[in-house]
Amino acid sequence: MDTTMIVLLLAAIVIISIIIIVASQMRERARIERARKVTALEDSYNRANRLLCEIPGQYLTNDLKLLLIKRMEETCKDLQALKSSQPVSAWLTNAQQLKKQVMDNEDQRPPVKIDSPEKSSYVKELLQNLFKMIEGMHKAGKIDSATAKKNLKYVLFLVHKTHADLHVFQARDYVKQNQIRKAIHAYHLASTEMGKSRDNPMAMKAVKSFRTRIKELEAMKGDESQDAGAEAQSRLDREWDTFLHDDEWRKKADYDD
Repeated sequence: MDTTMIVLLLAAIVIISIIIIVASQMRERARIERARKVTALEDSYNRANRLLCEIPGQYLTNDLKLLLIKRMEETCKDLQALKSSQPVSAWLTNAQQLKKQVMDNEDQRPPVKIDSPEKSSYVKELLQNLFKMIEGMHKAGKIDSATAKKNLKYVLFLVHKTHADLHVFQARDYVKQNQIRKAIHAYHLASTEMGKSRDNPMAMKAVKSFRTRIKELEAMKGDESQDAGAEAQSRLDREWDTFLHDDEWRKKADYDD
Protein backbone atom coordinates (compact mmCIF):
# COMPACT_ATOMS: atom_id res chain seq x y z
CA MET A 1 0.00 0.00 0.00
CA ASP A 2 1.56 3.27 -1.09
CA THR A 3 1.67 6.51 0.89
CA THR A 4 -1.22 8.09 -1.01
CA MET A 5 -3.56 5.22 -0.19
CA ILE A 6 -2.53 5.35 3.47
CA VAL A 7 -3.22 9.08 3.62
CA LEU A 8 -6.61 8.64 1.92
CA LEU A 9 -7.51 5.79 4.26
CA LEU A 10 -6.58 7.82 7.32
CA ALA A 11 -8.52 10.78 5.96
CA ALA A 12 -11.56 8.57 5.41
CA ILE A 13 -11.29 7.23 8.94
CA VAL A 14 -11.08 10.77 10.32
CA ILE A 15 -14.09 11.94 8.24
CA ILE A 16 -16.17 8.92 9.26
CA SER A 17 -15.25 9.48 12.89
CA ILE A 18 -16.25 13.14 12.63
CA ILE A 19 -19.57 12.18 11.01
CA ILE A 20 -20.25 9.64 13.76
CA ILE A 21 -19.41 12.17 16.48
CA VAL A 22 -21.56 14.90 14.87
CA ALA A 23 -24.47 12.48 14.37
CA SER A 24 -24.15 11.33 17.95
CA GLN A 25 -24.12 14.90 19.21
CA MET A 26 -27.16 15.77 17.08
CA ARG A 27 -29.06 12.76 18.43
CA GLU A 28 -28.13 13.75 21.97
CA ARG A 29 -29.22 17.32 21.38
CA ALA A 30 -32.49 16.09 19.89
CA ARG A 31 -32.99 13.81 22.88
CA ILE A 32 -32.31 16.64 25.31
CA GLU A 33 -34.59 19.02 23.38
CA ARG A 34 -37.37 16.42 23.29
CA ALA A 35 -36.97 15.80 27.03
CA ARG A 36 -37.09 19.56 27.61
CA LYS A 37 -40.28 19.92 25.56
CA VAL A 38 -41.90 16.96 27.32
CA THR A 39 -41.04 18.38 30.75
CA ALA A 40 -42.34 21.82 29.77
CA LEU A 41 -45.58 20.36 28.43
CA GLU A 42 -46.09 18.17 31.51
CA ASP A 43 -45.54 21.23 33.70
CA SER A 44 -48.03 23.15 31.58
CA TYR A 45 -50.66 20.42 31.95
CA ASN A 46 -50.10 20.15 35.70
CA ARG A 47 -50.28 23.93 36.09
CA ALA A 48 -53.60 24.17 34.23
CA ASN A 49 -55.01 21.21 36.17
CA ARG A 50 -53.87 22.73 39.46
CA LEU A 51 -55.54 26.05 38.65
CA LEU A 52 -58.74 24.26 37.73
CA CYS A 53 -58.72 22.28 40.98
CA GLU A 54 -57.48 24.92 43.42
CA ILE A 55 -59.00 28.23 42.34
CA PRO A 56 -62.09 28.70 44.56
CA GLY A 57 -65.25 27.41 42.93
CA GLN A 58 -67.05 30.75 43.24
CA TYR A 59 -64.38 32.40 41.06
CA LEU A 60 -64.40 29.97 38.15
CA THR A 61 -66.84 30.84 35.38
CA ASN A 62 -67.56 28.28 32.66
CA ASP A 63 -65.48 30.41 30.27
CA LEU A 64 -62.44 30.16 32.55
CA LYS A 65 -62.96 26.43 33.06
CA LEU A 66 -63.14 25.87 29.30
CA LEU A 67 -59.96 27.88 28.75
CA LEU A 68 -58.11 25.76 31.29
CA ILE A 69 -59.49 22.54 29.78
CA LYS A 70 -58.54 23.75 26.30
CA ARG A 71 -54.99 24.26 27.53
CA MET A 72 -54.97 20.76 29.04
CA GLU A 73 -56.30 19.15 25.84
CA GLU A 74 -53.74 20.91 23.62
CA THR A 75 -50.93 19.93 25.96
CA CYS A 76 -52.04 16.29 25.97
CA LYS A 77 -52.09 16.15 22.17
CA ASP A 78 -48.57 17.63 22.02
CA LEU A 79 -47.38 15.10 24.59
CA GLN A 80 -48.88 12.25 22.59
CA ALA A 81 -46.95 13.43 19.52
CA LEU A 82 -43.75 13.35 21.58
CA LYS A 83 -44.60 9.90 22.99
CA SER A 84 -44.49 10.94 26.63
CA SER A 85 -44.20 8.17 29.20
CA GLN A 86 -47.00 9.76 31.25
CA PRO A 87 -50.62 8.42 31.04
CA VAL A 88 -51.49 11.14 28.54
CA SER A 89 -54.41 9.26 26.98
CA ALA A 90 -56.11 9.06 30.37
CA TRP A 91 -55.40 12.77 30.96
CA LEU A 92 -56.97 13.66 27.62
CA THR A 93 -60.02 11.47 28.23
CA ASN A 94 -60.58 13.06 31.65
CA ALA A 95 -60.23 16.54 30.18
CA GLN A 96 -62.75 15.79 27.44
CA GLN A 97 -65.23 14.34 29.94
CA LEU A 98 -64.81 17.40 32.16
CA LYS A 99 -65.32 19.66 29.15
CA LYS A 100 -68.67 17.99 28.48
CA GLN A 101 -69.70 18.43 32.11
CA VAL A 102 -68.86 22.13 31.99
CA MET A 103 -70.71 22.65 28.71
CA ASP A 104 -73.73 20.83 30.17
CA ASN A 105 -73.43 23.03 33.27
CA GLU A 106 -72.94 19.96 35.46
CA ASP A 107 -69.54 20.88 36.91
CA GLN A 108 -70.20 22.42 40.33
CA ARG A 109 -67.22 23.29 42.49
CA PRO A 110 -67.48 24.22 46.19
CA PRO A 111 -66.77 27.81 47.25
CA VAL A 112 -63.77 28.53 49.45
CA LYS A 113 -63.99 31.04 52.29
CA ILE A 114 -61.18 33.61 52.18
CA ASP A 115 -60.65 33.91 55.92
CA SER A 116 -56.92 34.52 56.35
CA PRO A 117 -54.18 36.67 54.77
CA GLU A 118 -52.34 33.46 53.81
CA LYS A 119 -55.34 32.07 51.94
CA SER A 120 -55.92 35.42 50.25
CA SER A 121 -52.28 35.55 49.09
CA TYR A 122 -52.42 31.96 47.84
CA VAL A 123 -55.58 32.54 45.80
CA LYS A 124 -54.08 35.76 44.44
CA GLU A 125 -51.02 33.76 43.30
CA LEU A 126 -53.29 31.23 41.55
CA LEU A 127 -55.16 34.02 39.77
CA GLN A 128 -51.91 35.68 38.69
CA ASN A 129 -50.77 32.35 37.21
CA LEU A 130 -54.11 32.10 35.40
CA PHE A 131 -53.61 35.64 34.06
CA LYS A 132 -50.18 34.69 32.69
CA MET A 133 -51.55 31.50 31.16
CA ILE A 134 -54.27 33.38 29.29
CA GLU A 135 -51.70 35.92 28.09
CA GLY A 136 -49.50 33.06 26.86
CA MET A 137 -52.39 31.42 25.00
CA HIS A 138 -53.15 34.72 23.30
CA LYS A 139 -49.53 35.31 22.26
CA ALA A 140 -49.35 31.76 20.90
CA GLY A 141 -52.47 32.35 18.82
CA LYS A 142 -54.53 29.80 20.77
CA ILE A 143 -57.28 32.31 21.58
CA ASP A 144 -58.37 35.52 19.87
CA SER A 145 -57.92 39.04 21.23
CA ALA A 146 -61.55 39.48 22.27
CA THR A 147 -61.56 36.27 24.31
CA ALA A 148 -58.23 37.12 25.90
CA LYS A 149 -59.29 40.68 26.80
CA LYS A 150 -62.61 39.57 28.29
CA ASN A 151 -61.08 36.88 30.50
CA LEU A 152 -57.98 38.87 31.50
CA LYS A 153 -60.23 41.69 32.64
CA TYR A 154 -62.34 39.31 34.69
CA VAL A 155 -59.31 37.64 36.31
CA LEU A 156 -57.95 41.05 37.31
CA PHE A 157 -61.33 41.80 38.86
CA LEU A 158 -61.10 38.52 40.80
CA VAL A 159 -57.69 39.51 42.19
CA HIS A 160 -59.31 42.63 43.66
CA LYS A 161 -62.25 40.61 44.96
CA THR A 162 -59.89 38.19 46.71
CA HIS A 163 -58.57 41.05 48.83
CA ALA A 164 -62.10 42.37 49.37
CA ASP A 165 -63.23 38.90 50.52
CA LEU A 166 -60.61 38.91 53.25
CA HIS A 167 -61.56 42.41 54.43
CA VAL A 168 -65.26 41.47 54.50
CA PHE A 169 -64.49 38.36 56.54
CA GLN A 170 -62.49 40.47 59.00
CA ALA A 171 -65.25 43.10 59.14
CA ARG A 172 -67.85 40.44 60.01
CA ASP A 173 -65.63 39.16 62.79
CA TYR A 174 -65.12 42.67 64.17
CA VAL A 175 -68.88 43.26 64.20
CA LYS A 176 -69.39 40.03 66.18
CA GLN A 177 -66.83 41.32 68.69
CA ASN A 178 -68.57 44.72 68.72
CA GLN A 179 -65.39 46.39 67.43
CA ILE A 180 -67.32 48.73 65.18
CA ARG A 181 -64.47 51.11 64.38
CA LYS A 182 -62.30 48.24 63.11
CA ALA A 183 -65.24 46.83 61.15
CA ILE A 184 -65.79 50.17 59.43
CA HIS A 185 -62.11 50.33 58.51
CA ALA A 186 -62.23 46.81 57.07
CA TYR A 187 -65.25 47.71 54.93
CA HIS A 188 -63.43 50.82 53.73
CA LEU A 189 -60.53 48.59 52.64
CA ALA A 190 -62.94 46.23 50.87
CA SER A 191 -64.56 49.17 49.10
CA THR A 192 -61.14 50.45 47.99
CA GLU A 193 -60.22 47.05 46.53
CA MET A 194 -63.43 46.76 44.54
CA GLY A 195 -63.06 50.37 43.44
CA LYS A 196 -59.95 49.32 41.49
CA SER A 197 -62.35 47.64 39.03
CA ARG A 198 -64.53 50.71 38.69
CA ASP A 199 -65.31 49.91 35.05
CA ASN A 200 -67.04 46.71 36.21
CA PRO A 201 -70.73 47.17 37.23
CA MET A 202 -70.50 44.30 39.72
CA ALA A 203 -67.61 45.98 41.49
CA MET A 204 -69.48 49.28 41.65
CA LYS A 205 -72.50 47.50 43.09
CA ALA A 206 -70.24 46.08 45.81
CA VAL A 207 -68.75 49.50 46.56
CA LYS A 208 -72.25 50.96 46.97
CA SER A 209 -73.21 48.10 49.29
CA PHE A 210 -70.10 48.60 51.43
CA ARG A 211 -70.74 52.32 51.75
CA THR A 212 -74.29 51.62 52.87
CA ARG A 213 -73.01 49.16 55.46
CA ILE A 214 -70.43 51.68 56.71
CA LYS A 215 -73.20 54.26 57.23
CA GLU A 216 -75.26 51.68 59.13
CA LEU A 217 -72.35 50.88 61.41
CA GLU A 218 -71.59 54.55 62.00
CA ALA A 219 -75.20 55.08 63.00
CA MET A 220 -75.18 52.28 65.55
CA LYS A 221 -75.56 53.61 69.08
CA GLY A 222 -75.85 51.45 72.17
CA ASP A 223 -77.70 48.18 72.50
CA GLU A 224 -80.91 49.42 70.88
CA SER A 225 -79.14 49.51 67.49
CA GLN A 226 -77.57 46.08 67.75
CA ASP A 227 -80.54 44.17 66.32
CA ALA A 228 -80.83 46.49 63.34
CA GLY A 229 -77.10 46.25 62.78
CA ALA A 230 -77.18 42.47 62.91
CA GLU A 231 -80.07 42.35 60.44
CA ALA A 232 -78.22 44.62 58.02
CA GLN A 233 -75.07 42.56 58.43
CA SER A 234 -76.97 39.35 57.67
CA ARG A 235 -78.39 40.88 54.48
CA LEU A 236 -74.97 42.09 53.35
CA ASP A 237 -73.45 38.68 54.13
CA ARG A 238 -75.99 36.97 51.90
CA GLU A 239 -75.47 39.48 49.09
CA TRP A 240 -71.68 39.19 49.22
CA ASP A 241 -71.63 35.40 49.46
CA THR A 242 -73.75 35.14 46.30
CA PHE A 243 -72.11 38.13 44.63
CA LEU A 244 -70.56 36.27 41.68
CA HIS A 245 -73.82 34.40 41.03
CA ASP A 246 -75.93 37.54 40.55
CA ASP A 247 -77.06 36.90 36.99
CA GLU A 248 -78.66 40.32 36.54
CA TRP A 249 -75.40 42.11 37.24
CA ARG A 250 -73.23 39.56 35.46
CA LYS A 251 -75.10 40.24 32.22
CA LYS A 252 -74.28 43.93 32.58
CA ALA A 253 -70.60 43.42 33.38
CA ASP A 254 -68.02 44.56 30.83
CA TYR A 255 -66.29 41.18 30.70
CA ASP A 256 -69.51 39.62 29.41
CA ASP A 257 -69.78 42.03 26.51
